[in-house]
Amino acid sequence: MTKRALFIAGATGAVGQTLVPLAIRQQADFLAHARPKSASKLGNAPSAILELSDPTLVDVLKGRNTVVSLIGTMRKRFAAGDTYESSDIGTTRELLAAASAAGTIDHFVLLSSVGAGSPRGAYLKAKAEAERLVVVSGIPYTIFRPSAFEDREGAFLPGARAITKLLGLRKYEPIKLQELAASILYSAMQRGPLNSILEGDSLWEVVAKAPRD
Repeated sequence: MTKRALFIAGATGAVGQTLVPLAIRQQADFLAHARPKSASKLGNAPSAILELSDPTLVDVLKGRNTVVSLIGTMRKRFAAGDTYESSDIGTTRELLAAASAAGTIDHFVLLSSVGAGSPRGAYLKAKAEAERLVVVSGIPYTIFRPSAFEDREGAFLPGARAITKLLGLRKYEPIKLQELAASILYSAMQRGPLNSILEGDSLWEVVAKAPRD
């Protein structure tokens, strides 16, 4: 299999900041993307500092074969100008356009959310539209639909994992950031499963396979 060369968009978010150190430890070939105002969060990681609207993104991607998009926003960032439209849909559209123009990208990994298959509310509708753009792009894809992050700052989910397991509601089972980051990196490095949406049992199968160190 062709050696994977990753472009990690959203590398300064919660999942990205967990995934990038793991990629370093696993000696993955990657570029961690950040906008100029967030570049300091990447430390010494191999990086690409630019806006996704920058035309030079196409040239950056010509040296890559996998795009990993971890980009998303939360309501608390709306005051700074973020919206679900700009952060979830707009960035996906820009990444796909640049990936297609580069001509070397043969895998697009997208972080979405549980519930995007039957979206209600602006957040999930934006995730669903981002998924749709990826699916119709013509680039082989893997989409992750995790539930809540069990160990994210501010999360309070006592007993939620045990309850969801007991009730057979695996797609709503909370996930740890390390589990999700490791699974996304594993998918990107293995280039698969292709043209798949991972939710519930299929997501946890990848979690079980992914090395976490």
